[in-house]
Amino acid sequence: MASRIEPAHPGLIERVTGGSDLSFDGVRESMWVEVIHRMDEVYSELLRNEADLEHKNAELEEAQAFISSVIASVSDILIVASEKAVIRQVNAAFMRLVGRGEDELVGAPVRDFVVEADQGRLAQLLASGREGKVEEADLRFRTANGEEECLAVRCSAQFTADRRRIGAVLSGRPISELRRAYQALHDAHVELQQAQNRLIEQEKMASLGRLVAGVAHELNNPISFIYANIFTLDRYRRKLFDYLEAVHAGAPTARRESLRAELKIDAILTDCKPLLEGTMEGATRVTEIVKNLRRLSFSKTSDKQLLDLDKVLRTAVSLTARSKNSKAEIVIDNAPDVTIVAHEGQIHQVIVNLIDNAFYAVKDRPDGRIFVSLKQGDGAAEIVVADNGAGIAGKDMDKIFEPFFTTKAAGEGTGLGLWISFSIIREYGGSITAANRAEGGAEFVIRLPTGE
Repeated sequence: MASRIEPAHPGLIERVTGGSDLSFDGVRESMWVEVIHRMDEVYSELLRNEADLEHKNAELEEAQAFISSVIASVSDILIVASEKAVIRQVNAAFMRLVGRGEDELVGAPVRDFVVEADQGRLAQLLASGREGKVEEADLRFRTANGEEECLAVRCSAQFTADRRRIGAVLSGRPISELRRAYQALHDAHVELQQAQNRLIEQEKMASLGRLVAGVAHELNNPISFIYANIFTLDRYRRKLFDYLEAVHAGAPTARRESLRAELKIDAILTDCKPLLEGTMEGATRVTEIVKNLRRLSFSKTSDKQLLDLDKVLRTAVSLTARSKNSKAEIVIDNAPDVTIVAHEGQIHQVIVNLIDNAFYAVKDRPDGRIFVSLKQGDGAAEIVVADNGAGIAGKDMDKIFEPFFTTKAAGEGTGLGLWISFSIIREYGGSITAANRAEGGAEFVIRLPTGE
């Protein structure tokens, strides 16, 4: 709307029209002064608007330059196409791919750079773009050296402020590059799994090593018993050989009887049976220990079997206690006939890890005690391993099941025992939790489904 110019002296016009004695030239001069004043104001306003416009134009150019530099640095190809699938803008990555300059590309149809077999798919991709939705397709482009490069292309439609479609933006990355990235990721994942398996195997060997002393003690008793019996039987063999040699040589009856009494043949014959029974018992005991060791190889190659948890617990406690040579008292309170289906070696490893930690917790206490209990209820077997040590520090409570976390001194632990135990129990659909007992010490509770 045009500004309404008011005269500086309204009365002048009135006097002129009314036949005033002031001259018309004076009135005209006053009006021109007012017009010039108004023109100065408009000119000043134009200058201010021009300065603002230049400032905003500089900001716009700076923003455009920034966006252009970002687009140019993007490694993925970028194509801005019109509604008629004509190229409006491209980035450096696409120019390098097709070996053309920007002047050659802008205004050219996008399909000219796509192999003929994929042009229909390109048309579908450009036509299917909807606001807020990204469409994807694999398209083969002709490269600068005349070959074909398959790209994973994403299409996003462009709209104006009034939601009128004006084109689409295509971005893509060579699938070969994606495959290399996926392969590198896969290789890294495999290496990580292998490293994890190696660490687990090392921890298994460490667990097995902790049992060696206990197993040696377990084997020493029956083997010593067998050795003593064999030594005695060998002595008896020599005496029987001397007696039978005299008999076969035709010694007189008096000589035979004298030799029989001298060599204590009757006592030998009486003693042979218990000696052989004891030797067989010792051999059976050795066989059982070896069989247990084979079952406790911590591997998953064998089939799952029905386990008597009371037996597994007592074996684990016995072997660990012997390996530690500790004076700590062990209190076992197990309910009978609690069974689960599992790999015996794995469950044994979990118990050994917990018992080993309990021994470590009470190693400096003269009245150290370890509590092991087993009960069944609500479709689960519950195993509790507790001690009267110092307990678990509050800051460590959330980290004790993390790999490599340990409170033991360097060289005394790898920090993998509880993590492996946690992983094994989780594989069986169970749970393992840790807490501090009200009366002091730590308590670990394992719950394993019994399949009732």
